[in-house]
Amino acid sequence: MLTQLGQDVTIEPYLGSGSFGPVWGPPVTVRALVDNRRRRVRSASGTEVISESTIRVQLTVTCPVGSRVTLPDGRTGVAITNARHDGGTVRVPSHLEVALT
Repeated sequence: MLTQLGQDVTIEPYLGSGSFGPVWGPPVTVRALVDNRRRRVRSASGTEVISESTIRVQLTVTCPVGSRVTLPDGRTGVAITNARHDGGTVRVPSHLEVALT
């Protein structure tokens, strides 16, 4: 479903912290459903933060917390949380949901 719908986003997966700050992997362009609604989410550290956008991509996409994501309108956000929604053998849309700053 996601390969046919949505828009192209660019994900630079977070690799860790280097001596000069965050280190990201090479950019990968994938199809995503983009939701630009603000919502409150809990970060990996447990604090409540405001997410400006949420993307939904295929489960095979790698987007760990801290990844840099460029949206179709040119805005860049950082992944706050990600959640796998895997229906397994049930016919539901399985996807990875990523909340962005």
